[in-house]
Amino acid sequence: MSRLLITLTSLAVLAGCATPTPYQAAEGSQPGFTETRIEANRYRISFEGNSLTDRETVETYLLYRAAELTVESGYDYFTVVSRATDEDTRVMTSGIGRSPYAGFSVNYTYFHPRWGWHGWRDPFWDDVSYRESTRYEASAEIYFGRGTKPDDPSAFDARDVMSNLGNQIVRPAAD
Repeated sequence: MSRLLITLTSLAVLAGCATPTPYQAAEGSQPGFTETRIEANRYRISFEGNSLTDRETVETYLLYRAAELTVESGYDYFTVVSRATDEDTRVMTSGIGRSPYAGFSVNYTYFHPRWGWHGWRDPFWDDVSYRESTRYEASAEIYFGRGTKPDDPSAFDARDVMSNLGNQIVRPAAD
């Protein structure tokens, strides 16, 4: 009974972790946004998502954080000096996938009169499945400005950005 309870609890914890990264500050190994002040009105901002967070969401959260930080700092607009989105793709295996004979050289071929030459294969241990996991991290260097936004495609009105993207922001669930 206790083994079943432990298993069910573990599955519940894992299921709770199986959600896209919400809009939150990064903490330890928990993904989210980070910012570094470079000058009084210049910052480097990044947002890292987990493998369930798509590229568009990561880039939206980055822009929203830039706008939010602009308003918090008492400015009206921000200009993106540089911007990049990095993709980290990994392939993971599951299943047994490894023969108990892996430490030994048990590679041989044999000849069958009807089918010809055949290589050795262990049908019980060669069962492997693969899963691809991709994580995105968007980063930008921005600087803040006051007054009317300049006529520049890389300049954004911070309050407009927050107003237009606000309904796409998913914050962490309250504990």
